[in-house]
Amino acid sequence: MDDRQQEKREARRKRRIRNQAIAYIAMMLLIVAGAAGVVLGVRQFVEGRQASKEAQEDSQAALEDLLASEPDLPTPPPGSEQGSEPETEPVAEPTYEQKLDEIVNALIEVMPIEDKVAGLFIVTPESITGVGTAVKAGEGTKNALTQYAVGGIVYAAKNIKSEEQFKEMLDNTKQYAKYPLFFAVEEEGGKRSAAANAGIGSKVDAAKTIGQSGDTDTAYQAGATLGATLSGVGINLNLAPVADPAVAENSWLGERSYGAGGLLAGSMASSAMQGLQSQGVTACVKYFPGVGSTAENPENGLAGTDRTEEQFRSEEFPAFQAVIDSGADVIMVSCVAASGLTGNNEPCVFSGRVVTDILRGELGFDGVIISDSLDMAAISDYNGSEEAAIMALKAGCDMLYRPEDFEKAYNGVLQAVQDGTISEERIDDALRRIYRIKYADRVEK
Repeated sequence: MDDRQQEKREARRKRRIRNQAIAYIAMMLLIVAGAAGVVLGVRQFVEGRQASKEAQEDSQAALEDLLASEPDLPTPPPGSEQGSEPETEPVAEPTYEQKLDEIVNALIEVMPIEDKVAGLFIVTPESITGVGTAVKAGEGTKNALTQYAVGGIVYAAKNIKSEEQFKEMLDNTKQYAKYPLFFAVEEEGGKRSAAANAGIGSKVDAAKTIGQSGDTDTAYQAGATLGATLSGVGINLNLAPVADPAVAENSWLGERSYGAGGLLAGSMASSAMQGLQSQGVTACVKYFPGVGSTAENPENGLAGTDRTEEQFRSEEFPAFQAVIDSGADVIMVSCVAASGLTGNNEPCVFSGRVVTDILRGELGFDGVIISDSLDMAAISDYNGSEEAAIMALKAGCDMLYRPEDFEKAYNGVLQAVQDGTISEERIDDALRRIYRIKYADRVEK
């Protein structure tokens, strides 16, 4: 750089420093003048002018000191053009997670509390329309979803007459909904297959048969087959697979469990879950903390297990940890009582220790926790619909599955939020998890 260029650089530097100092002086003058202007007395006005004059003198002295010191400015990098503006820092592109959170939070922020509460429920179509057996979605469904913006609807074999009829019913229901819905069935394979038993898609073997093969690829292919069938008609949530190891020969799960060992059950359930997810269907893994040791079905009444905490930790927990580590989005908590974990005879779905401390805390599950059917006799024989819904939410469940009386459960939770028994922040927290799943495919990765 020759002497003339050096002189120009020095001159620009001094002008920039002088301009910065002048701007500072102007700001100081405005501040002082503004302060002086609010005082109405003549004496205060005169004093304000004197203060302004003193401030100006001080600022001028500061300017002279600054110019006298002339601090060195950074030397432009070699090859840079004279007079070019400094490069600005590039703005980081939001991550997929950040974009998803932004969409979800924006939705929840504008939802009325009535819709927020309704969004926690997965119900049968009959429970909101009042019909005996729902096989189509018309004005009754439209009116019901306008009044109750439920989070999901679960269908059984009785709702399916043909593939065309079922698909049309789901398509119409989707159009009537204010918000995205979970369309759910229980399609495990074997006898527990709502769609296959109604003549839709291919049947797959029961979990027990697949587990006996010892081949996780077989479990994956079974899940993918079910997923293709379900996604083809509009189902996006499958209440399967079962991850519980059948640790007792007389377990009421029967063929629905992959086998006795926790590692086997966990690896098979993980593969089946991933097969479902490969077809765009969310898997709901069940039934935490494990019901494979009891012969009693909670659908028929109070059911319990005498498994100790140590036994749960050695067999059942590893099975569920496997599906969590494999990317589970939804886990269902059972209505069986496990006194070894809770210290009492309350169903696990009402236990904060089981739901929040162990599943959420120890095992690190950050997805949606859904209750097992709240219309089971193990629940409904001892609790009202509103009481059961509130207790499940307070324990840590995010979604409430099939309350015995939906309207009572809904109104009970709404009242609990309005009177502060349950905070709105708790509801929002659950909805964030729910809508992160529902909007996952609407954000570009």
